[in-house]
Parts: sequence; C-alpha cells; structure tokens
Amino acid sequence: MTDSMTLTPSVAARADALEEKMARDLDYIVVKSRLQLFAEGDIGPLPNTGALMKANPHAHLLMGDDPRLPAMPEKPTLVDFFRLRFGPSMHLLQSAHHAKKNGLPEKMVLACLLHDIAVVGFIRGDHGYWGAQLVEPYVDEETTWAIRAHQVLRFYPDEQVGYEYPENYTAWFGKDYRPDPYIDEDYKRMRNHKWYMSGRLITMNDIYSFDPNLHVELDEFTDIIGRHFRQPSQGLGYDNSPSSHMWRAIIRPAKFL
Repeated sequence: MTDSMTLTPSVAARADALEEKMARDLDYIVVKSRLQLFAEGDIGPLPNTGALMKANPHAHLLMGDDPRLPAMPEKPTLVDFFRLRFGPSMHLLQSAHHAKKNGLPEKMVLACLLHDIAVVGFIRGDHGYWGAQLVEPYVDEETTWAIRAHQVLRFYPDEQVGYEYPENYTAWFGKDYRPDPYIDEDYKRMRNHKWYMSGRLITMNDIYSFDPNLHVELDEFTDIIGRHFRQPSQGLGYDNSPSSHMWRAIIRPAKFL
C-alpha cells in the first residue's frame, strides 16, 4: 500500500511551487538568500540562475525595488524605516514610552526605542549586536553601547536594581537554557563598565513593554529622534557610513546581488 504521506506535498514545497508560479506571472524573479534558506533548514545547492532564466524567459532577476514592499523615499529617514519596513513596533514604542515616563535622559529613551530594531527589521540572532552596528554612525556612543549590552544583560538578574530573569524566557527557552560562552564573557566585561547601568536600564524598561492595552504612537518620539539621531542628508543607506549597506539590505532585502 502506498504511503499517502508521499503523495502530499509539504507546506514548504507548496509555498515554493506558489512562488515559482507567481514568478512566472511577473516580470521579475525573486531568489532567496543563503541566510533565508538556512533559516528554513535548507543547506542544498543555491538556485541555478540559468535554469531560472530558462523557465522564466520574459523575466529578469530582481535588482531594484521590490514591488511587493512599500516604496521607500529617495532619502529615507529613521521614521520612514519605522513606518515602511519595521512593521508593528509596539514593543519598542512602549519601551521608549516607559523610559520617558520614568524620567530617563533623552538619549536613553532613544536607546529603548531602537534596542530591538534588528528584530523588527533585520535579523533576530544576536540582535543587540546587529542593532548597535546599524545605528552606531548616527547616535551617541553610550547609546550604541547600551543597545549592544542589552543583548547580554537581559539574561542576568541584578538584585540591586530589582531586575529578575524574565519568566517568559524560561517558557521560551526551557529551564535548562544557559547563555552561550561568548555571552558570558561579554557579561563579565560589561558588568564593570562605566555604562553598565545604561544597558541595564534598557532591560528594565524592556520587560514591562508587552502591554496589549497600551497604544503608543511614533509621533511621541519624533522630537527626540530629531535631537539625538544624526539623520544623514543623503538618506539612510546612501551616506557611505560603515552600516549603509545594512540599511540598503532592509530597503531591498530581495536584491539579487
């Protein structure tokens, strides 16, 4: 008797087939990056460009703006990225709202607003490191340090300031989870750093920022962004900073090369 499971395409296979059909119906071809394939557990060969072109003779590989995404302005600002790329960011808005309400300095309010932008706009793993690198050319050095540090400090309680290991981490990662050794090493360095409390303040305003009943608008922080985020006149992604390429990757995440 034939196993019926072999006759039923997997969800991933059906999705790939749908993508291929959509590509044939369009005048451009979207090819997933290796990182996207890794995230799906796929370590097979990369798509064969020649075969793709042969199967879609009237299409071209996507090298410009992705028409499936909202169009970005010619000189995009941080606010544009929040509105057109980062999607729902209520957690970040709530975190910055709490920081502002608690009387933190404006640059720390900005740090809370930006602490998870890698999660909402780029990549989850090591998001504090990625997020700090994204904004480093545009913010105060302490702000960058705090964003990077929150990646590490959130795993370590600090009784002196009333920060406990988040209960949801136990549910999410399991009671036996322990941070990787490189996180431990960074914690030892950060614990004695002059800006330790700046990173710790992000974690403290982070854990209270999952309130489904609290709605916060980005407009609450536009003045703080204007005072403490050095918006390049050329637009984020086009100012030749060390992180410009990362902002361009968010603008055009499916660009072939």
